[in-house]
Amino acid sequence: MKRIIPSETPVRELHQYIIGTVAPRPIAFASTISEDGVPNLAPFSFFNAFASHPPTLIFSPNRRVRDNTTKHTLHNAEVTGEVVINIVSYNIVRQMALCSIEYPSGVNEFDKAGLTAIPSEKVKPFRVKESKAQYECKVRDIVRLGKNGGAGNLIICDVVLLHLDDSLFDDQGKIDPQKLDPVARMCRNFYARAHGDSIFSIYQPVGTLGIGFDNMPEHVKKSPILTGNELAELAAVEELPVVESVGEVIAIQAAHAKAKDLIAQGDIESAWRVLLS
Repeated sequence: MKRIIPSETPVRELHQYIIGTVAPRPIAFASTISEDGVPNLAPFSFFNAFASHPPTLIFSPNRRVRDNTTKHTLHNAEVTGEVVINIVSYNIVRQMALCSIEYPSGVNEFDKAGLTAIPSEKVKPFRVKESKAQYECKVRDIVRLGKNGGAGNLIICDVVLLHLDDSLFDDQGKIDPQKLDPVARMCRNFYARAHGDSIFSIYQPVGTLGIGFDNMPEHVKKSPILTGNELAELAAVEELPVVESVGEVIAIQAAHAKAKDLIAQGDIESAWRVLLS
């Protein structure tokens, strides 16, 4: 494997390694307002949710690598202590990208990107009407990670009001990721879209103890056919099923191939029965 020592690697090069592998990253479409009342809108992919009680979001407007300057969003958050984080869905991804242009101070990115600024209820920065999820936030703290180009400034945000579009909910009142259709940042010009077949589910109860790989029969654990993910499905059961009878002797490879099909169908118990037979 290629070994990268951060202290011996140019920042621009290191930055590409990091954003190219720590991906995809959700996008904080951050709306702020200057002390003069000028709206600002910019996307940041060093972003995520970190707690639900209190609800906490953190994003980082990094210092520019090329000249070590800071961004309008950081200045506005410092001065006003308020921000709105809008979630980016595919329907506004190109308009979001327009807002990554470094317009001069005083330029309203809402106007540049053709997005609709609507009033917030508890903070001064505007919300993006076209965003399906909007978080009104108060800035709790700003943690500066350094003074050089590329250094992060973690803006820790307390959510004081959340707006969710009615279209996001399924019949059980849960968020449907297909309806959110969120976009995430990769590296360079690449993005990822969480939609269609790219969304999948893993059912893994956290209140039960799976048997784990260490309790699997050796011929199963060292299967030449089953993948690590498929073995993990088998390792998640609480106990090995009891095989009551064996009608015929099945060759190990054939049994593993059959088990592979059963795992794909979600029938883990039958997969185990075939393997144990």
